[in-house]
Amino acid sequence: QMQLVENGGGSVQTGGSLKLSCAVTGRTTCTDRLGWYRQAPGKEREFVAALPGFWCSGATVYADSVRDRFTISRAHAENILYLQMTILKPADTAIYYCNIGGPSGYWGRGTQVTVSS
Repeated sequence: QMQLVENGGGSVQTGGSLKLSCAVTGRTTCTDRLGWYRQAPGKEREFVAALPGFWCSGATVYADSVRDRFTISRAHAENILYLQMTILKPADTAIYYCNIGGPSGYWGRGTQVTVSS
C-alpha cells in the first residue's frame, strides 16, 4: 500500500526558504510522476511541480508562479521527494501536499507553510 508522509513545513518571513520532504512507502513505476500541490485558504488545490518517478527519466515541470524559486528533486535510493522553496512570498502560504500519479493518484496528508510579510 502506498504511503506518503510530508515533513518540513513551518513559518518563515518573506524572502526566506524552506525545504519540504516526502517519504514514500510502496512500489512506484515510471508512469507514476512525483509531484507537489498546494492549497491556500479558500482556494482550490493547485499544481506546484512534478518530475518523473524514482529511477525514471523525463521532464520536470513547474507552475509559472514558482518557477525559478522552487526546486523539486528526489532521492532514488531513499524513496524521498523534496521541494526546496526559496524567495518565499506571502502568496506561497498554503498546505503543501506530496502526490504520486496526479490528481487521481496518492496523496500525503499535507504540511503547512506560512509566509509572513
